[in-house]
Amino acid sequence: MPAVEPCTMEAELIPSQFPIQSMLTSLSKTNCVQWLPPSKIVLLGSRILFVFFLVSMASSVWAQSKPDLERYEKEIKPLLVEACFDCHSGKDVEGNFHADELNPDLVGSKDIAWWLEVYSQISKNDMPPDSRDLSEADRALIVDWLSAEIQTSEKLRKANGSHSPFRRLTRYEYNYALQDLLGVPWTFASDLPIESSEDGAFENNSASLRMSVQQVETYHELALKALERVTVRGERPPELFWSIPMRAAFEKEKKLNARELKAETRKFEGKPDTQAKQIERLEKQFLPPADRSHYLNAETGDRARAYWHYRKANYAVEPSDTFKPMPEPGTHFAVVQPGSKQGLTVELGDRVPDQGMLRVRIRASRDEGASQLVPSLQLSFGFKATDQGAAIQRVSQQDVPINAPFGAAEIYVWEIALSEIEHRNTYRGEMNLGDQPSPSEYIRVTNSVQGGGASEDSAILIDYVEVTTPVYDHWPPQSHQNLFFNKGEVTDEAAYAKEIIEAFMSRAWRRTPTPDEVDRKLKLFQRLRPISDDFQEAVLEVLATILTSPKFLYVLPGENESSQASGNIALSQNELATRLSLFLWCSLPDQTLLELASEGRLGDRQVLEEQAHRMLADPRAERFSKHFVQQWLKMRPLEFLSPINSGRGLDTALLDSMKQEPIAMFSEMRKRNSSVLDFIASDYLVVNQRLAIHYGIPNVVGNHFRRVEVPDNLNRGGVLTQAGLLMMNSDDEDSHPVKRGVWLLTNLLNDPPPPPPPAVPEIDLSDPGIAKLTLKERIENHRNHAACISCHQKIDPWGIAFENFDALGNWRDKIDDKVVDASSVLPDKVGLNGIAGLKKHLLEDRQEQFVRATVENMAKYALGRELGFGERAAITELTEKVRESGDGLETLVICLVTSELFRTK
Repeated sequence: MPAVEPCTMEAELIPSQFPIQSMLTSLSKTNCVQWLPPSKIVLLGSRILFVFFLVSMASSVWAQSKPDLERYEKEIKPLLVEACFDCHSGKDVEGNFHADELNPDLVGSKDIAWWLEVYSQISKNDMPPDSRDLSEADRALIVDWLSAEIQTSEKLRKANGSHSPFRRLTRYEYNYALQDLLGVPWTFASDLPIESSEDGAFENNSASLRMSVQQVETYHELALKALERVTVRGERPPELFWSIPMRAAFEKEKKLNARELKAETRKFEGKPDTQAKQIERLEKQFLPPADRSHYLNAETGDRARAYWHYRKANYAVEPSDTFKPMPEPGTHFAVVQPGSKQGLTVELGDRVPDQGMLRVRIRASRDEGASQLVPSLQLSFGFKATDQGAAIQRVSQQDVPINAPFGAAEIYVWEIALSEIEHRNTYRGEMNLGDQPSPSEYIRVTNSVQGGGASEDSAILIDYVEVTTPVYDHWPPQSHQNLFFNKGEVTDEAAYAKEIIEAFMSRAWRRTPTPDEVDRKLKLFQRLRPISDDFQEAVLEVLATILTSPKFLYVLPGENESSQASGNIALSQNELATRLSLFLWCSLPDQTLLELASEGRLGDRQVLEEQAHRMLADPRAERFSKHFVQQWLKMRPLEFLSPINSGRGLDTALLDSMKQEPIAMFSEMRKRNSSVLDFIASDYLVVNQRLAIHYGIPNVVGNHFRRVEVPDNLNRGGVLTQAGLLMMNSDDEDSHPVKRGVWLLTNLLNDPPPPPPPAVPEIDLSDPGIAKLTLKERIENHRNHAACISCHQKIDPWGIAFENFDALGNWRDKIDDKVVDASSVLPDKVGLNGIAGLKKHLLEDRQEQFVRATVENMAKYALGRELGFGERAAITELTEKVRESGDGLETLVICLVTSELFRTK
């Protein structure tokens, strides 16, 4: 491999205020890129670029109080004149970049995007192209000045009521952006940390979306790994086929049982009494009860265990190189009973590849005489190498309901990306099949029917399982062709690379790249190509730099497109497309939005409204429902709850359903344009079978969520009575009125109570007198302390209204034989009589406050920042428009995206 020009950065030239100086110093003392592979060379450049970029945006401590224009004129401009003006001034400029026309006042200038580009290019030594035109000392001087000026711009823009143009994509936005960009619904961001919101802000709040130095390398590795996952090399790999009729599984189990009986008989040949007892024990063990999963010969009624053990790979099925058509249904079945521990395991051995799709086809039906409960199948993938080394992961996104009646089995299909399976058996290729540790892997299907009524008449009958892998519908797969167009034989690598790079940059950066930007990436390709294994490796390295660029990872200001609108700075067309797509799809703009932006039509109010309607009707709008609701209602505590050993009737299916209920209701309301007041009180619920059982609603069958009417006297409807939110705002054993009151005031009414004063006394449960009190009486006793009354008189009445709901969200009329007293009085002397009284008060007296709070919360989420004091009037105007239009949820979204608030910075 030829030597690459070594890194000669001098430590003393790096501004001393940079906290990463020590890292750069260590890099500067070595020939840090010599003999490195392409990925490391690119990574090194990305890290240096990002370190400078992050420092420029991370801390206002280093910012000056005003723009340092005098220093620019005396020190910086002469350097730019010497190094840049030859190519970037006058009429015939390169890259459409006029360095001589840049306004050095980054606070009031519209040129900040250009200055960021200058910063990026100079800090990573890309410009000027001949490094001799700019010494390292002069380069550091320019970077030092620009770093401080960017910070000053940020600080003063905020002080002047302007808003930060900078924020990185959130973890979930980054993941969705890669999904949409690369064309596969896979997980790409699992190695990124989850955002932590500050002071209850949304996760996409620009003030908290900083980048750590540790993340720089992670982003590059993630980008390169993602690109490698969606591309392929060489010839199409041959498929392997596993065919498993249940007759064969039944007979295999019988043979293994007979072998064990024979061994036990020989073992105790001289002890007839012991021999008889051991044989009787084994025969009972081999005959499973009907309510446990088992194999069944339907002709004879004979049963056998649906047993599996990893030792010696006795249950591993050998794959075939040729496909076998599925035979006609037989008389032998695997009877899969409800329960996560009663699944059917099919061991595949050690030949399952790492890439491609795993296709599982199962012929199944419901059992004879099945109940109304519709059973569902869930698919998992796992391995067990030793008694201690094991892993199993659910790989099916949705449970598949088995609606086929007995005698009319249907084929149910799953297709799973093998690269999406998180844990694989590391002993594959290291150990032989049958040895210990075992290199084998398996799939497992379980009957995930929900509800306490699940029983043996909810069983699923399976007579055939077929597994195929690696499956590719096309070769190369579409995800590969999205990047490497089908060009046939490539005769001009540079021209082909330019086409690929330019197309990818346009999509990733949400705008058409300049010729200069494309040329710089092409030069990088040409530098990498000689030291790369092949053309594809060099191109993927360049594409990874595009995904590691601030132009992909950050929401940046537009370039030369800003205009004035009613005294505010209007978003450029591309900025508007990006804000709209991040709001409704949590991702990049699609081709339609980008084309409208390039044509200058997206700013038209009618066009913007049409696009919002289109996007809300797209399946990607479910992302909006999920992430807005989770953050608005502060649902993250639900992620830390576990049904294991809860002892309260909380199972995995119920917990999963609780997490989904608020999102499902929001989605249903969005599709119907229901009034936002339905969040307070509604005559319908959006539930699945498991939640319906929990709430006591009959005749709701299946795991999918659907709208059902609230039965009379059920005391449900709206988000206030949803079990997950009630449980989230409880403690382990009982309800928690204070938590519930604070949650309602903070998240639904935007009226948070004051923080508690220091040294607040605890409720002393060791006091026998206090221990005998009801929860409401304990709170009243606690509130009588002088240090507590100011907070609790505002909080407690709201929380006490929920007291008819226990810690799991169940309705209760009594606690320890005492009638629940859920009545309370607000500070303004308004009485609340339980949950019904609370809903009535909110609808009659707080309706305007709730709608305004909902509008404000959605605006914060849509803009990705907190709202300033000067925007109160805009929220008032927007609320009035929503109210006049009937309070519809989709109406709120449309009013917001067409408002001046949304369309300006």
